[in-house]
Amino acid sequence: MNPVNGLLGDTALQLLLLAVVALPLLGAVAALLPAPPGLRGRDPGQAVLRHGTTVTGAVLAAALLLLLGFDHDRPGTMQATTDIGWIPALDVRLHFGVDGISLPLVVLTALLSFLCALYTRHRMPAGPRPAAFVALLLVLEAGTLATFAALDLMVFFLAFEMVLIPMYFLIARWGGGDREAAARKFVLFTLLGSVVMLLGLLLLGLTAPGGPTFDMTVLAANHGRGVSHSVQLLAALAIGAGLAVKTPMWPLHSWLPDAHTAAPTVGSVLLAGVLLKMGTYGLVRIVLPMAPDGIHTLAPYLGAFAVTGIVYGSLACLFLARRGNGGDLKRLIAYSSVGHMGFVLLGIATLTRAGVNGALFANIAHGLITGLLFFLVGGIRERTGTTDLDRLSPDAGGAALYGRAPRLGGLLAFGAVASLGLPGLAGFWGEMLALLGSYHPADGLSRPAYLVFMAVAAFGTLLTAAYLLVVVRRVCMGRPPASGATLALTDVRAHEFAAWLPLVVLTVLAGLWPALLLGLTEPAVQTLLPGVSR
Repeated sequence: MNPVNGLLGDTALQLLLLAVVALPLLGAVAALLPAPPGLRGRDPGQAVLRHGTTVTGAVLAAALLLLLGFDHDRPGTMQATTDIGWIPALDVRLHFGVDGISLPLVVLTALLSFLCALYTRHRMPAGPRPAAFVALLLVLEAGTLATFAALDLMVFFLAFEMVLIPMYFLIARWGGGDREAAARKFVLFTLLGSVVMLLGLLLLGLTAPGGPTFDMTVLAANHGRGVSHSVQLLAALAIGAGLAVKTPMWPLHSWLPDAHTAAPTVGSVLLAGVLLKMGTYGLVRIVLPMAPDGIHTLAPYLGAFAVTGIVYGSLACLFLARRGNGGDLKRLIAYSSVGHMGFVLLGIATLTRAGVNGALFANIAHGLITGLLFFLVGGIRERTGTTDLDRLSPDAGGAALYGRAPRLGGLLAFGAVASLGLPGLAGFWGEMLALLGSYHPADGLSRPAYLVFMAVAAFGTLLTAAYLLVVVRRVCMGRPPASGATLALTDVRAHEFAAWLPLVVLTVLAGLWPALLLGLTEPAVQTLLPGVSR
């Protein structure tokens, strides 16, 4: 038994998890209320931004206490559980809990939300009043945290949908470029996927042996026993299609580049860092244990879509990185997410412990690394006024960050080599484990097909290295402009260091000590995949 867990007790852990989920909602309501005169200060806008930092900081502190109090000897067991009746007629319950799969995502969400609030306090994007921005940010955090903590299918669905409205308004009101069209496309794609997913969730719950139930722990423990193959296949197909939109899986990804390009910096960080993880988390938490026969039939197709996305995303990035193509750096990183999330999907498609652990590790690594990259691109745009790669290139008198802002250039190079999967950094382990799972897929899956998937995915890693190194060369290298007026470029500021440094440290820590994360996920994956030996 973890000594801290014994000190806190089960009730304290339950209260901590409830605080993690509820505090952002309460903070969002408070942000819209007039500030007390003593706290208002000279600038009400700054007061509400401080409020956002305080609330997200409190949520992060509660999440860290939950992590410390978690019994690390039993990561495969649901802990800090709360089960309260909510809608008796439908047997929908406010059932929450965390295990080794969901806890890292809860902590990642709390961390990125706090860093975004801290960054926004010093760099509020242009748009309507700050109170609305902070409230939407907190609602977004609440919905994401509730998604990862929910243990009832209907509560999971409601929390999953809860994030759509705040993200829509963050893009449409505080974004840039063609922001309204991008926001509409985001909502239409995700809503259409959610309708299909809801049908699959209802099918799973209503056909459960022993009577209808939406309790995820009961359905997962049943492992599909007593449910026909056709029902499992339909449920896995419907739920998987809805989750694939949010992941995003090729070819359902087309909303993502537009949303990222138009979103404000913190919107892009949260969209890439935590919202995309909701799709792959749902596959692991719901589809794998509750419809095992259905996902076994669909797994080869999922693997094919995954590796297609890896190569497609990398080729799109190579096109955007080439001189003269008018590539946008934010759009390039968005397309890179299609490739990186392809490795997550490939790991899940292997149906092996190694592959699923790799998928979970890659989820966290992508959140850290891509969150850092979007922060850095926001800093570059603030300093240069553009994210157009042709304008940032040396031949156009562009950024030349190594000479003009060496710390910013060094961080961008670090983010690039972490994203390409350099050994010793977080991006390496998830991709390696996904490839290892493809080398030995689950029993009953075609090994020759998965060896082809492995080869194609490995080729995708080479393409990833190619476009990221091109980006570093074009943005960081080259001679600074000759004009003294354009030579100066502000290097990393104190508040940027505060927001970005934790992501750098965690990227290195996860790369050098992967057992910190794998020690949590491996026992939980064994529970999800009983009888799987590797």
